[in-house]
Amino acid sequence: MRILFCNYEYPPLGGGGGVVMQWLAEQLAKRRHEVTVLTSQAFDLATESVENNVNVIRTPVFFRRRKQVANLPSMAAYLPMGIYRGLRLGSTQRFDVINTHFVVPSGPVGHALSRFLGAPNVLTAHGGDLFDPSKGSSPHRHAWLRTPIHWLLSSADTVVGQSRDTVEHIEDIYDVHRPIDLVPLGIKRPPRRISASRAMFGLPEDAFVIVTVGRMVPRKSTPDLVRVLKTCNKQARSLDIHLAIVGDGPQLQDVQQTAMEMGVADKVHCLGELSEAQKFAVLGVADVFASASQHEGFGLVFLEAMAAGLPVVCYDRGGQTDFLDDGATGHVVPLNDRDRMVRAILDLRHDKLRNRIGRNNQELVESYYIDRCAERYEEIFASAMHSQRQH
Repeated sequence: MRILFCNYEYPPLGGGGGVVMQWLAEQLAKRRHEVTVLTSQAFDLATESVENNVNVIRTPVFFRRRKQVANLPSMAAYLPMGIYRGLRLGSTQRFDVINTHFVVPSGPVGHALSRFLGAPNVLTAHGGDLFDPSKGSSPHRHAWLRTPIHWLLSSADTVVGQSRDTVEHIEDIYDVHRPIDLVPLGIKRPPRRISASRAMFGLPEDAFVIVTVGRMVPRKSTPDLVRVLKTCNKQARSLDIHLAIVGDGPQLQDVQQTAMEMGVADKVHCLGELSEAQKFAVLGVADVFASASQHEGFGLVFLEAMAAGLPVVCYDRGGQTDFLDDGATGHVVPLNDRDRMVRAILDLRHDKLRNRIGRNNQELVESYYIDRCAERYEEIFASAMHSQRQH
């Protein structure tokens, strides 16, 4: 198949949604499909490149200041620039199917190119593009945005949701009632052998280490984890509990300020953005993975923690509830119940329980690797192409 992916963000820009689409594109290219990605260009990124057999076309946008976080002017610029660049691509090559990731802001680009180029549009909703409780600008809060999103979801040839949570939001908030393919996201298999020590990351050998991974943006509520850390240390005085944070973003200063105010600055380790190998090295030397995120469309980082053999502690809002089970994979606690989160983390200080859950998580995650995800997308693409030929 000749596949065109449309996604405003593609690594190194953006977060988990772009990363998993990169893995999907590379996996499909490995399976001998011809894969092109139409995305946005910022900073010193090349406008055209071939990355792991994927043709990456970056169209310039304006005013983007951070790799991790988008802004409205740059997203708005992607619409006309993406359509223009996509039409130029379509004048020299044929695409069998278009896979548009994120209804906002990529949706109009994929829809327009589908109609102009005559290829079916498979629209993948990632969750955060439709519902983000931490943002006043979240589309679910504004009727003037809900209406065009309803139209885009209704007009696509096929719609894919990554979790039951996302599918429910499509139906309940955007009033779209149509068949929706549920395809869980997939992660790459972690490196088989990683030689790592806590000293590499400034972590004490005898500490109980909580790790979290993600962009430091309001939705992730990373400062709340610092407050949880403070209470954990207060209640379990026999333990020296530390928090390792992998990631960067606009809330970094808030995290550091909270750590100072809570008197735990020496126990909070902000490690910044790390390579995949380094990230799994940190996961490999930690004891528990925790997240205070207010909502996840799916939650790739939870799967990565499970693959590393860690129990997971998080809140109960988002797509991660599809595969996390309280007591079996760690603990899933009510949203923003900080006391319950503290108890959940301290419950996992016992080695036997932690090891048993870790082994269980490594078995469960076998169903969530990117090769399984790619197989399912192949089927969906073939079905969309067949349906178009029938009509």
